[in-house]
Amino acid sequence: MNWLIGAVLFLILAPIAGGLIAGIDRKITARMQGRVGPPLLQPFYDVGKLFEKERAVVTTAQNFYVLAYLIFIALSGALFFAGGDLLLTVFAFTLAHVFLVLGAYAVHSPYSHIGAERELIQVMAYEPMIILAAVGLYMVSGSFYVTEIAATTVPAILYLPGVFLGFAVILTIKLRKSPFDISTSHHAHQEIVKGITTEFSGSTLAQVEIAHWYENVFLLGFVFLFFAWNPVIGIVAVAITYLAEIFVDNVTARARWQAALKSGWLATLLGIVNLAILSYMMLGGA
Repeated sequence: MNWLIGAVLFLILAPIAGGLIAGIDRKITARMQGRVGPPLLQPFYDVGKLFEKERAVVTTAQNFYVLAYLIFIALSGALFFAGGDLLLTVFAFTLAHVFLVLGAYAVHSPYSHIGAERELIQVMAYEPMIILAAVGLYMVSGSFYVTEIAATTVPAILYLPGVFLGFAVILTIKLRKSPFDISTSHHAHQEIVKGITTEFSGSTLAQVEIAHWYENVFLLGFVFLFFAWNPVIGIVAVAITYLAEIFVDNVTARARWQAALKSGWLATLLGIVNLAILSYMMLGGA
């Protein structure tokens, strides 16, 4: 029954938490840039306005793909907070982004297609590191189940510093922050054309924004697992990690897609080295 409560709470509370996180992000970003910034609840106002707007549909297929994207993002988060299999969660998470790419490809717009291609590049950059992070947590806890990983008394961060640093690098990609916001960006500091979301409007674009809120909460929950042995330290670590991502977003300019891909693979290499050393230590101890 606990797994059901966790899943339901995520489905209900994650959009609220995600919207508040987005509002805090905008406030901090504005302060860093010497501005007052929008109200804390501005992300909710924006999404509400999108639902009120007329939805201009280029092709009906894009609506299906965006809805599937939202469903699978929510499903991956629900599996995670229900304490389910971490690998299954990662696969559902990846499938969600495949649907987003298909939605961008469904329309006949060169901007949308370029955004979809860059989204695929991002998937190539971050996916190996996410899987390595799941494997590393398994090696420390002895289980792929989130409930057992979170319940372990072993400080995973001490055994997986390289994996965590690699995950922090790809987290910048996943949060769509500079310098790796190559397919689209949450802020208006890049350009008018929004890449992969160019041809989405109205309620369709609102669904994409809500999916991003679900996604951000899921990713921050993943960060928490590295510090789950002490919940207080875990919450502080999550907050510091997100603040660091906001800082990086505001002091860097967008990199080329080649740099994003190389950075993701270098982060993966760092994770592989960490896991190799950990394996050697475990075999030596045996």
